[in-house]
Amino acid sequence: MQVKRLVAIAFFFLTLVIFIHLAEPAKTKVIADAEFTETRPKSTQSYTKKIAQQNLPEINFSSEINQSAPVFGCQIQPPANPPDPSLPAALTATPITMERFRKPISDSTSNTNSSPKTIAYSPREIIALAAASNYGERYIKDLSGNLANLSPIIVLHETVGSTNSVINFFQEFHTDEDNQASYHTLIAIDGTIIYFVPPDKRAFGAGNSVFVSSSGNEAVQTNPRYPSSVNNFAYHISLETPEDGMHNGYTHSGYTEAQYQSLAWLVAKTDVPLERITTHKIVDRSGSRIDPRSFNFNLFQKLLSEYPRIKEIFIGCPSAR
Repeated sequence: MQVKRLVAIAFFFLTLVIFIHLAEPAKTKVIADAEFTETRPKSTQSYTKKIAQQNLPEINFSSEINQSAPVFGCQIQPPANPPDPSLPAALTATPITMERFRKPISDSTSNTNSSPKTIAYSPREIIALAAASNYGERYIKDLSGNLANLSPIIVLHETVGSTNSVINFFQEFHTDEDNQASYHTLIAIDGTIIYFVPPDKRAFGAGNSVFVSSSGNEAVQTNPRYPSSVNNFAYHISLETPEDGMHNGYTHSGYTEAQYQSLAWLVAKTDVPLERITTHKIVDRSGSRIDPRSFNFNLFQKLLSEYPRIKEIFIGCPSAR
């Protein structure tokens, strides 16, 4: 009798362990259901200028995509019943330039509350424009006609893939909406900043998401097929994951000093306040996102405080300038 009770108890705990394992939320990668691959389109450009002397890694991208800049500005309101809400972004025949991603301004227009200290830091910057299917318009109003031009936030991510594999994925034209994804920028292991989507456009960085501020829950629905998200007012920045983090575990060795320095340098140029800088894990409503893992927020905040706060990167609609 005693043996039967022990067997029953053991079976109960085994069943409980299996149930917990199956019920655990999936620790998905930054881009859900996406398989990053190293294969490249037939026509590519390798950023190799002075790489040998500086010992910087080679970054590959399709240069042809950079020859057509997206139309500047925002739209008023998304259509409630569009025939195809995943239509690609409208493009011009004008090659895109760095000024579209950040426009240097004079020191006289910088934030007077920022540190006067000047940091002699200049990261390598590369434009690898995302395919037109993988980002969209920002809207002044949501699907219901309510004002949706909220104050910008910054959402931090990590890649769980190499820089070149992410570039390859973002520069591929995806007709399936579930595969359409992008960040505005990516910071490689060596601190290189790669620009994918201009700040006046909506990158597809977070799906079902919300930002909780002192004013309440902030989210905007722009596609009738998907729930509301922060994408309409978010600027998405991702950090390349170190080699020991290419898995779905909760931690890894962390990001490099160069990545933190480039991140602080970049965020300082948006003038977004610290209280509106968040992570994918925090804004995600699915419970499945854990990025950026092993992020040292104290170090980031310290470095950010050393840079003057200016607005070279204007996030949102030009009409709000």
